[in-house]
Amino acid sequence: MRKSILMHSEDYPMSDGTRGVLIAVPVLNEEYHLRKCIQSLLDQDFEGDTKIVVIDGGSTDRTREIAHSLSRQSDRIYYIDNPGRIQSKAINLAARSNLPGDILVRADAHADYGRDFVRNCVSILVQGKAETVVVPMRTVGRRPFQRAVAAAQNSLLGNGGAAHRRNATSRFVDHGHHAAFRREFFLALGGYDETFTHNEDAEFDLRARAAGGRVWLCAEAVITYYPRAKIGSLSRQYFNYGRGRARNMLMHRSIPKLRQVAPLFITLTSLVCIVGALLYPPSIVLPLAYGAVYCLWSFAATLRTRDPAVLAMGVAAAAMHISWSAGFLKTAADVLLARHTPA
Repeated sequence: MRKSILMHSEDYPMSDGTRGVLIAVPVLNEEYHLRKCIQSLLDQDFEGDTKIVVIDGGSTDRTREIAHSLSRQSDRIYYIDNPGRIQSKAINLAARSNLPGDILVRADAHADYGRDFVRNCVSILVQGKAETVVVPMRTVGRRPFQRAVAAAQNSLLGNGGAAHRRNATSRFVDHGHHAAFRREFFLALGGYDETFTHNEDAEFDLRARAAGGRVWLCAEAVITYYPRAKIGSLSRQYFNYGRGRARNMLMHRSIPKLRQVAPLFITLTSLVCIVGALLYPPSIVLPLAYGAVYCLWSFAATLRTRDPAVLAMGVAAAAMHISWSAGFLKTAADVLLARHTPA
């Protein structure tokens, strides 16, 4: 093949020493977003050598066809099959490939990137400010429910004040939306933990900071992210997020933040009160009060944005919180049961 990619036989090879950037785009059924994403990466104003590699996890739509077509159109675009399917394995495949680049950029196919995105991220790493760069996300929607999800994810109600979800200032942080790494540093730590299907980025940041790495939030490199457009796929996504977060906390014995405890508290107290209402009807007041908060927040956001679709923002936020909590609790229960089950 014209642009075959040979994988290094060593577990963690270093880059080839050239000053350049390798942009890894993990995909799975991204036919609606891939072309626009890749075009925004091709249009970067970064002056150094840049390669883009699309890593497909077994798409069943036209994603592979589109990726191969893009590869034929530009000698800067490559393609790798990802038999492992998940994102952690996809990024590791790219990092361990023989494609050149001292800096590894992770790009989500569900997002668009400003022309200065790569330049801003790379400048932080070249200046030696940090080993990992994370970026803020501006979530937008095209379809009605997607706009409601975007409104939820951009709000304090939906994101709990996560640094990369707000109008942030550039600074050192514990974690954020992964954007760029010193490739040598990433590989020296073994890359992502491939047993994680979700939350692999937060798990990596814990190991990175323990190894002396610094995580920099680059406020100048905001990306535009397109969320799930259906409540089913949104719920599955957040269920998996919750599972990954629980496993991460249990593995590293880390303490959850208040914004992570809040959805668990709301979900558990609501469930207890709904069941308890069978014996003591007034207990239903608490879950109704929670529901009222979701509704009022949605109504206020709708008035502010003048978008009727945002009325479903509360439904989206509730689906996110309940699904995340369910995933978290299931994984926590599974781990605890496994620890106390005789071999």
